[in-house]
Amino acid sequence: MADTPTVSSQPAKPKLTRDPRFRALVFQVLALIAVAAFFIYIVHNTLLNMEQRGISTGFAFLDRPSGFAILQSLIPYSESSTYGRTFVVGLLNTILVSVLGIIFATLVGFLVGVMRLSRNWLISKLAMVYIELFRNIPLLLQIVFWYFAVAFNLPAPRQSLAFGDLVFLNNRGMYVPAPVVGEGFWMTGVALVVAIVAVVLLVRWARRRFETTGKTFHTVYAALAIVVGLPLLVFFATGAPLHWDVPALKGFNFRGGLTVIPELFALTLALTIYTAAFIAETVRSGIQSVSHGQTEAASALGLSHARTLRLVVIPQAMRVIIPPLTSQYLNLTKNSSLAVAIGYPDLVAVFAGTTLNQTGQAVEIIAITMAVYLTLSLAISLLMNWYNAKMALRER
Repeated sequence: MADTPTVSSQPAKPKLTRDPRFRALVFQVLALIAVAAFFIYIVHNTLLNMEQRGISTGFAFLDRPSGFAILQSLIPYSESSTYGRTFVVGLLNTILVSVLGIIFATLVGFLVGVMRLSRNWLISKLAMVYIELFRNIPLLLQIVFWYFAVAFNLPAPRQSLAFGDLVFLNNRGMYVPAPVVGEGFWMTGVALVVAIVAVVLLVRWARRRFETTGKTFHTVYAALAIVVGLPLLVFFATGAPLHWDVPALKGFNFRGGLTVIPELFALTLALTIYTAAFIAETVRSGIQSVSHGQTEAASALGLSHARTLRLVVIPQAMRVIIPPLTSQYLNLTKNSSLAVAIGYPDLVAVFAGTTLNQTGQAVEIIAITMAVYLTLSLAISLLMNWYNAKMALRER
């Protein structure tokens, strides 16, 4: 009896060259090699041309003394400091104005966004005028306006605007009291950290208690009592080791306290007002994306308008608000580079400006500056993506 050929139930495998996944992988590898070769050629050609023109390359210039002063520095700095320290000073100044702008723009933007939806006609229209006015004027023009038209026209130091004999504002800047800590103040800081950890544990316990028993616990008042009460208790128990250095007019200017230079004041104000107009529209669209049925259901449960907004509408609107809010934070950080227009000593002004002109290391300095802004943007995106994941609704 002849053997009958067996027929496999599995389909025959296609040739490797006809496999879509294999071909896609090959094309991606070829594209990657082409891009890498292009950049290697560009870098090699640039270095060759610089060598032919006698231009030195490398990062050894970072150890050379800079020889110029900087108007504002968050770390000790003098004319004998190195270009590497100049880079750090510019980076810290960029981070400072970006963080201040993000905090203030978020507060103002959320406030104006909620005002835009107010039932009060006047409040709603005022918010609309603010948004339409400031988001349609170029940011550079606003920075120049706040610096040259406002900060420069403030009164002289002897005629300073005083706020409770503690804060003084004049054409040389804003002067505020500076904290001076004494021995033992570190225990107050430790108490604050312990209080924050205790509040986190308390909130988790309250959440588990609500999920298992349905009973609520007012964590807000308990958290405030712990965060404020525990550090204050330790502060007074250790003899209140903190006093304030209040600025005072001596001679032709104020001495003591903290000084906010006019450049930082004008730049922060312009970034805040400009970005807040966009954030306000993002907040308004996020709130309006929540179904009106949610509001009616909250009202049927007896919640007030404020509690409905805080407990029902805002948490759901955050899913829509956070992605465009991240874009505004990135824009604000990059827009801070416009500080060079008014002389604020940020990274672009002191490193990509003065340092580049003095050393001629254009390729290295521009590459470092671009890498810094790329790193800052990726860090902000990473943080906001984590926050977005925490705020996402979880279906059961």
